This record gives sequence, C-alpha cells and structure tokens, in this order.
Amino acid sequence: MEILDERTWRARADAHAARVDALVADHLQRRRDGVTHPVHDFLFTYYAHKPSQLRRWHPGFGVGLEHAHEYADRRGYEVVDGVARVSHDLLAERRDLVAGTHALLVATASRRPHTGCFGMHEWAMVYRADETRHPVPLRLGREGTDRVVESHRIRCSHFDAYRFFTPAARDRNTLRPGPGDRPAFEQPGCLHANMDLYKHAFRLSPLVPSELVADCFELARDIRVLDMRAAPYDLSDLGFEPVRVETAEGKRAYAAAQTAFAERAAPLRARLVEACETVLAASGAALAG
Repeated sequence: MEILDERTWRARADAHAARVDALVADHLQRRRDGVTHPVHDFLFTYYAHKPSQLRRWHPGFGVGLEHAHEYADRRGYEVVDGVARVSHDLLAERRDLVAGTHALLVATASRRPHTGCFGMHEWAMVYRADETRHPVPLRLGREGTDRVVESHRIRCSHFDAYRFFTPAARDRNTLRPGPGDRPAFEQPGCLHANMDLYKHAFRLSPLVPSELVADCFELARDIRVLDMRAAPYDLSDLGFEPVRVETAEGKRAYAAAQTAFAERAAPLRARLVEACETVLAASGAALAG
C-alpha cells in the first residue's frame, strides 16, 4: 500500500476540489437561478451524480492517508494504525460491479472504432414524435427531420441511446442492443460509450482515484457538446453551431471529432481497466485468505 503523508494528500484533495468547482460553477449558478440547459444539465440529471459527490476526493484503492481521521466516518473506509484506507469489506461488496464493469470495458476496447453512425441516434429519438425531448425547435422542422432519418442507415450499438428511440425508429436500427448484452455491442467509437466512462468511474468510487473520475467527467462534458451540436435541434441561441450531419461536409466533421474523442477515451478506459484489475486481484486474495 502507498501511504500519503497529510500534507501530500490534502494538497491533492484541495487541487481536486478547486478543479471541480471550476467545472461545475456554471451549472450551480443556473440551478440557483432556476434555469435549465438542454446540453449541460444531462451530466447531472441522466448520470445522477451530484456536484458535491464529484467534488469529494478519494485516493483510490491501495492508497492510505495519514492523519485522515475524518475518513473514518465515510462509507467504505476504515482506519488501521492511524492510516485511512478503502476497506476490504467494500471490496467484497463491490466485486460483482467491478467484475461486470471490467468485462464491459475490456470488450469495448477490443473492437475497432466505428465512426459511421453520424449521430443519428438523436434524430431517431424524435422521429415521427409529437414532442421533442428538449424545449427547443428542430433545425429542419418536423418533416425535414423525419426525411433525414429515412434517408440514413441507422446502426446504433448503445442500448442506453437505442432505448430512447421512438417506436417508429426502433425497427430502422440495424442492431438490437439489449440491457444485458452491452459487452457484445459497445464499441470505442461510440460517443455514448465514451461518455459512460464517467458513469463507470463514479460508480467505482471510492475504489478509483477522484482525479480519474474528473478526467472522465471532462471527457463526457466535451462529448455531450458534440452530441447535441449534431442533433436535430436548433441550439444557435445558446451559442452552439450545428454539425450538419445531413450533409457530406457535416458527416466528415462529425467522424473526425468522433475519432478524436475515441483516441482521447482510450487511455481513460485503460486506466479504469487497470483499476478494476487491481481491485479484483485484491478481493480475490482476500477471499482466498
């Protein structure tokens, strides 16, 4: 176990809190003002991880903290010989979650990125619908939006996007991802699979360091912007220039950005895989002991 002296770990904790404060300041101000945002609120509503939780620092499994008695009352921690650390009880409790997450991440990383979806999942979510998912107008209107869907081959591999397709759009998807077969479908070019690295990271907390959770949050935040810029909505009043995926130029721009995000996500996915393997090895040793 690596043991951090008090000065070192408090400096890391303070730096993490300052980083998160800067990342969530606009969201917190909008929340105080009662203002919603169709792009950025997603990171706090769909993922249901509070800013205060994101701000809380954890060193991750295998790291002990000297003179950190305040951690004694935190769920998942224990203090042994004056050193606070993630408890072995938590390892046993989270083993199935860690194993399932590891299997999904490894399967996803094993595939070649597919970048030919052109963000059609967001269009399929409003296809032939009476209402849109966000209170903003459609760039091409109702009929124009439906024509775009009908003129494209839709190949969405991410269940949590596919499940929001309208009934009329579901049969247009060439894949049938389900809630229990994510490892069979998810691939590293998918925007939502890469956004979900944030979900995996915070669900594994406090077993993974909070700096990794924040790195995944920043990636998810940036991907969300592309996701909505390529969506059928007119977000120009909010300062978002559309990626016009209904055009050849827009498709090229989307695929290039998708590739860049896949490259950015790969090392984060690898870090999560490594963290899972460390925890699984430790929990396996504890069970054997």
